[in-house]
Amino acid sequence: MDVVETTVELAGRTLTIVHPPDPVELIDEEAFEHEEFLPYWAELWPSGVALARVVAGRPLRGKSVLELGCGLALPSIAAALDGAQVLASDWSPAALVFARGNAERNGAELETALAAWTNADKLAERGPWQLVLAADVLYERRNVEPLLALLPRLGKEALLADPGRPALRAFLDGARARWRVTETPAAELPRGGVFRLLAKSL
Repeated sequence: MDVVETTVELAGRTLTIVHPPDPVELIDEEAFEHEEFLPYWAELWPSGVALARVVAGRPLRGKSVLELGCGLALPSIAAALDGAQVLASDWSPAALVFARGNAERNGAELETALAAWTNADKLAERGPWQLVLAADVLYERRNVEPLLALLPRLGKEALLADPGRPALRAFLDGARARWRVTETPAAELPRGGVFRLLAKSL
């Protein structure tokens, strides 16, 4: 597979992320017909960069961190470089190959797990996680309810970055029933932001 490198400046570090040059070329028509599987993981999305910048500014040494839909794993790498114990998860085996490779390339140690939200029991069993990360995961309205149901099973704090997709408002409206929600603006996300969810029970 051909790859390209993208450089990201992050908290005084220069990170290099390797990824396919054109995600569209990775579309598998048979996989798409089966469960609308699209290679979202193969692109370094602005939400991933914005989330990584917020993560890099937090004291995470020794904390347990889980990333959902990690893709190329930039937020996971940022957390691991700051000393967190990180599990990067995705439902694409190819994404996890790139996640591990990118972590190694940047001197970060992390673990990976093949997991979809609809079958995330093993992720929940390993919790509670001190911080849950998710970048640009609300592609469609149908993603809202599974994510709302899963997050309370994983931990009491989450950071979610979103560029302002149509499903975001429905997610935030649902999240406010159980979470205190605050927003951090991000230059990469002029119509969205990075949202911190903190369980109201805290």
